[in-house]
Amino acid sequence: MKIITAALAGATVAALTVPASAQQGPIRIGEMNSYTAAAAFTVPYRNGWQMAIEEINAAGGVMGRKIEVVSRDDTATPEGAVRVAGELAESEKVSLITGTFLSNVGVAVTDYAARAKVLFIAAEPLTNAIVWEKGSRYVFRLRPSSFMQSAMLADEAAKLPVKRWATIAPNFEYGTAFVADFKKALTARKPDVEWVGEQWPANQKLEAGPTVEALIQMKPEAIFNAEYAADLAKFVREGTTRNLFKGKPVVSVLSGEPEYLDPLKDEAPEGWIVTGYPWQSVDTPVHKAFLAAYQGKYKDYPRLGSLVGYVTMKIIAAGIAKAGSTDTDKMIAAFEGLSIDTTMGPIQIRAIDHQSTMGAWVGKLAVKDGKGVMVDWKYLDGKDYQPSDDEVRKMRASNR
Repeated sequence: MKIITAALAGATVAALTVPASAQQGPIRIGEMNSYTAAAAFTVPYRNGWQMAIEEINAAGGVMGRKIEVVSRDDTATPEGAVRVAGELAESEKVSLITGTFLSNVGVAVTDYAARAKVLFIAAEPLTNAIVWEKGSRYVFRLRPSSFMQSAMLADEAAKLPVKRWATIAPNFEYGTAFVADFKKALTARKPDVEWVGEQWPANQKLEAGPTVEALIQMKPEAIFNAEYAADLAKFVREGTTRNLFKGKPVVSVLSGEPEYLDPLKDEAPEGWIVTGYPWQSVDTPVHKAFLAAYQGKYKDYPRLGSLVGYVTMKIIAAGIAKAGSTDTDKMIAAFEGLSIDTTMGPIQIRAIDHQSTMGAWVGKLAVKDGKGVMVDWKYLDGKDYQPSDDEVRKMRASNR
């Protein structure tokens, strides 16, 4: 009994001499994404956040504590994602949750976060609802929303000498948000625009032949597209075969992202106006350093998901450091108005709606050396593509 007592006494003395931050152990972050259902984006995304965590921990962590990520597949379904979020928050005792890919999944986790009073940093889902109609003090979002990217593309579309537009988008939260936002943005810039028809394929179940034929029958002068991944490839190939795009401008969200552009190779539709990531030609010093580190670690080039994952964890670390705590209320206060220099440039998280000012690259598609690339691109700062504070207050008031 004396030996046990002595051992306990020694352990107590040792504990008192260890810094408090070390006694507390690592800061645990819950991360969830559609790794099985959307591997093209989410696997590079995971590479990006893992590289960021390694850098953060190598520099001493946050508040002298290492960051530990508990990662889960969100099943790409709202029901599954809510279950996973609950496991992370209640069983794994994480300090916050981050991630998700699909917009409907992000909305479901947004609802859960508000109910459970858990901090949620939505990395990828693009629907406006996450920070507006469904927004709450517990939810923040990183990537530029459908409102923001639609406004960027509408600026370019308004310059085109066309009036009759058709749209195509997957029939779920992401697609419906982008079509509504693009139509509103372009109409505001060009009031005489005509909307001649819409196509709404089920997500990742595009029947290319009937869909393309329906668009041909609408006789549009231009097309807005929000299809992505495998459905984008099917749409491009069938549309090219049937001459749908001949002589018609196409404005297409996300289609310049390497995840979706690279599989097309030399079939990439030249001239399309797109948002994307021209990783080969972004020559800022901070991006060059990121590119070199990423290629050195993974022997591969980054996709947009890589960049989003990397920036997400850097922002989370900055927010926790500013809070000086993992208390939820203190972290929320710290994230509101947080400013940080990132690989994409300066970003601020707006206090009014918790939307970051991350921007996007807008340019045109071309084929070089047998593969699709973005050309004539520019990076547009997200702060210039936000609704007014009054508009935000009205939209957020609807969820109270």
